Amino acid sequence: MSLLSIFLQAGAAAGAGATGAAGGGYSSLLVLALIFVVFYFFMIRPQNKKQKEIQKARAALKSGDRVVTSGGIYGKIREVKDDSFIVEISDNVRIRVEKSAVFAAGGSDASDEKK
Repeated sequence: MSLLSIFLQAGAAAGAGATGAAGGGYSSLLVLALIFVVFYFFMIRPQNKKQKEIQKARAALKSGDRVVTSGGIYGKIREVKDDSFIVEISDNVRIRVEKSAVFAAGGSDASDEKK
C-alpha cells in the first residue's frame, strides 16, 4: 500500500468522523499539507542538493581534466570560457561544448603523460 493511499484513507476517515463540513475541510487541508511536506523532503530537496553538487563540480573543472559530454563524447578540457569549454576529443580536433552539457569523467592530463 503506498504512502499516498494511506494519507488519503486517513483524511477520508477524519472527514467522515467530523460533525460538519468545516471539520472535514480542515482535515483535507491538513492531509494536503502533509502530502506536500512529504514530497518536499523526499523528492524536491534531494534533487536540489544534487543539482548544487553538479554545479560545484562543473565550476571546479579546469584545463586538462577528462570529461564526457551529455552526447557521450569523451575528451579533455583544453580551455575554460565563461559559458563553455573547449574540449579536445582527438589530436588537433577540438569542439566547443556548453558547460551544462559536460560531466567530469575523472583523471587528468598528468596521468596520461606518465604512461
